Amino acid sequence: MPINPTEIYIGLMSGTSLDGVDIAIADFAGALPKLLFSTTYPYHNSIRSRIRDITLNPSASIDSLCQLDIELGKVYAEVVNHSLAKINLAHSQILAIGCHGQTIRHRPDAAFPYTLQSGDPNTVAAETGIATVADFRGKDVALGGEGAPLATAFHQFMFSSATTNRAIINIGGIANITYLPCQPGQTVLGFDTGPGNTLMDCWVQLHKNKAYDNYGQWAKSGLIINQLLDAMMEEPYFKRPPPKSTGTDYFNPDWLAAYRPDDYAPADIQATLLELTALSIADGISQLPAMPSECFVCGGGAHNLYLLARLQKALPESTISTTAQLKVDPDYIEALAFAWLAKQRINNLPGNIPSVTRASAQSVLGGIYSGYI
Repeated sequence: MPINPTEIYIGLMSGTSLDGVDIAIADFAGALPKLLFSTTYPYHNSIRSRIRDITLNPSASIDSLCQLDIELGKVYAEVVNHSLAKINLAHSQILAIGCHGQTIRHRPDAAFPYTLQSGDPNTVAAETGIATVADFRGKDVALGGEGAPLATAFHQFMFSSATTNRAIINIGGIANITYLPCQPGQTVLGFDTGPGNTLMDCWVQLHKNKAYDNYGQWAKSGLIINQLLDAMMEEPYFKRPPPKSTGTDYFNPDWLAAYRPDDYAPADIQATLLELTALSIADGISQLPAMPSECFVCGGGAHNLYLLARLQKALPESTISTTAQLKVDPDYIEALAFAWLAKQRINNLPGNIPSVTRASAQSVLGGIYSGYI
């Protein structure tokens, strides 16, 4: 069956884990998208280091930020161009690129609320020739919202069930949940629960020189420090009612340092940080109107088998699995979401859910940067 070129969109997502750029190329001609291609292009160590430095450094120079913005735009364009060549798909067949960008700051509770994603969409559009949709979060913030999580509307479109209350748990650097009630008319909810992989990744990088704790094996070898875990769970963010959102500019090595982790065995800290992620997610789910009977995990945390086991222990009334059970690769849900959000923007349809972000209204999200094709 020939592909309808007017329905092919690209989604680009580079998350707070800083592992690289996820790309999803999907055909939206049918009732549900057909994923044509997906992969991850790892960041070079040099750009990963600069992103981390700028994200964590409150006095980062404007010059360094502006240069990173252009460099990331070129990286995103290269990812698109390379991917299209790889699957022999013409640029002219792509209606638009949805480019999330790399989050540098996310401060929806500031005196003048803002969120900042880096990766110049003008550069992406100029170097691919394809219309690029970007700055998805800003309009929601301008309407009084958190600007996050935005994937919730896509989760509703993709994963709702008419018979079962579901939760979608996205575990990237930060973890967020989407509540999908089965009863028509009930409110869809979603919010960031707190740290996902970010604290665990920082700790394993420091002590093992690895990007992440493969399958959670190092955490599994340690002992949970209950007194320390209890102290961490007193974090005010966990006690805030939703809607709420956060970022790695808050949950970061400085946050962890306040708990004097060097006083303990490194493996025990890793075990405690994994339990912190599991319990803060479970606490978030306990705030929902009803306990979902099915929870589907996506994001990098879907590969952490020990984390999934701890989640199952913390949520015995729910079944914990990944979105692979729903025939969607858990690694590319967010990239696919931003392809869908680009489609929404091109068609002047809303992309946010006010009950999730607390924005004053539904709104079309993102700006369109014209290509030359």
